[in-house]
Amino acid sequence: MKRSLLILLIILITLPAIAGSKKNKKTLLKTKYGTVQILPKKNPWNTNISKFKVHPNSKNFIKSIGANTSIHADFGTTWQGVPNGIPYVIVSSKQKKVPVKFQYADESDIGPYPIPKDAPIEGGSNGKGDRHIIMIDPKRKQLFELFHAFKTDKGWKAGSGAIFDLSSNALRPKGWTSADAAGLPIFPGLVRYEEVVIQKEITHALRFTVKKSQRGYILPATHFASKHKDKNLPPMGLRLRLKKEFDISKFPPTAQVILKALKKYGMYVADNGSDWFISGAPHPKWNDDHLNSLKKVKGNDFEVIYTGEIVTK
Repeated sequence: MKRSLLILLIILITLPAIAGSKKNKKTLLKTKYGTVQILPKKNPWNTNISKFKVHPNSKNFIKSIGANTSIHADFGTTWQGVPNGIPYVIVSSKQKKVPVKFQYADESDIGPYPIPKDAPIEGGSNGKGDRHIIMIDPKRKQLFELFHAFKTDKGWKAGSGAIFDLSSNALRPKGWTSADAAGLPIFPGLVRYEEVVIQKEITHALRFTVKKSQRGYILPATHFASKHKDKNLPPMGLRLRLKKEFDISKFPPTAQVILKALKKYGMYVADNGSDWFISGAPHPKWNDDHLNSLKKVKGNDFEVIYTGEIVTK
């Protein structure tokens, strides 16, 4: 009897240590203005989903996106003469904030926004795409994101904008967009050079696009961007992961880091665009050949996990 109690006592003492070893890791961004944690450790973006249950409609979702279609790193060094990917800029807490006029003002955070004069714009200053501008204030732990942003004679205008508290798990109001179609923040889902090549580990989910989505979303997404009611189409916020048995050993080290993250943290359907395009930040030192090796991965190599019901209203 005494031995049984002793064993039980050892188990109870050991459990916290075991649980602690499986806690989510911090996703940190180191800057000249200090280090900031990108959302709390228990935020969905930073959650290990490697053991989550497979969604009952997984195969149909994958088929609708493209079971035999390759994934694509939608980032790298340069593309058509401009940085390839979604850039971001670190700003001081003293950066002057400016007003922005929004097309979708009823679903945007009015601001003002700390836009530097030389703020990098996705696609370059003459770009015709999404033209995202992303600003991070480490000291205030704030993330500012704009969609389809243009500088005008009177200041700035944009399609939509969102401001996120990086120390909070708060979501956008249900039905609201952000600078992304899903109502999600963009920056937490970007693949960054510093994580992949220097840190050699990504500790968060990634962001990707699909050509055709469903009129619905799954939290933490808060917005849909489609009229299609086909239940086999992916809703915004659908989360996928690379299958555990997929062999990554023959990929370049850079690609392996990304693929490991896709197994452990997965990726969210965040916007309408090209199928299986994974988002990242541009960097002049990316090895584009290594990133292109990801094209060997097909849709069939993924599975959809269940993270909640689809909201359609």
